Amino acid sequence: MTAPLKPVDPAQSSPYASPWSGSERARRILWEFCWAVFCSWTPKPLNSWRLFWLRTFDAKIYGTPFVHQRARIAIPWKLTMHDRSSLGDRANAYSLGEIEIGPRAIVAQEVYLSAGSHDFSHPACPLVVAKMTIGEDTFLGARTFVMPGVTIGARAIVGACSVVTKDVPNDVVAAGNPCRVMRPREGVAPASS
Repeated sequence: MTAPLKPVDPAQSSPYASPWSGSERARRILWEFCWAVFCSWTPKPLNSWRLFWLRTFDAKIYGTPFVHQRARIAIPWKLTMHDRSSLGDRANAYSLGEIEIGPRAIVAQEVYLSAGSHDFSHPACPLVVAKMTIGEDTFLGARTFVMPGVTIGARAIVGACSVVTKDVPNDVVAAGNPCRVMRPREGVAPASS
């Protein structure tokens, strides 16, 4: 079931007011500076260096995932990546809420993982967030857009340019705008841990 959206700051009184504290905004500026200066220019083989900086900013890194040098990560301390998962070229982890990428999951180039949106029913349009989970052995095709609170099941394949607004079950091939299940994914056995 898609996770419910929760306001970052329930007291946000205006669309122009930031829901983030001053210290959190400063930390995000420092993160963006460090990624730009120390990581965005690095060649692919320097993945361990990029993972070092993600860990420095409290990303939860398990094993050895791969993060492309041109990937964008909004708030690293809200990102969890498991062993051999990957965040591709120009993929955008807009981690205003929690984003968890499971073992061996592939987030292809220019995928947009959006863990935040706005409550448009409220005059202040407050920022709302929900945890997003990308299951193990999942493949998200190029330029897929995933909405806040969505869970993509284990071993699912989501076709390129899909817009995922609802949960995707395990072991399926899904695609489209809005994304829908096309057929079962056959011939793939669950991975043993």
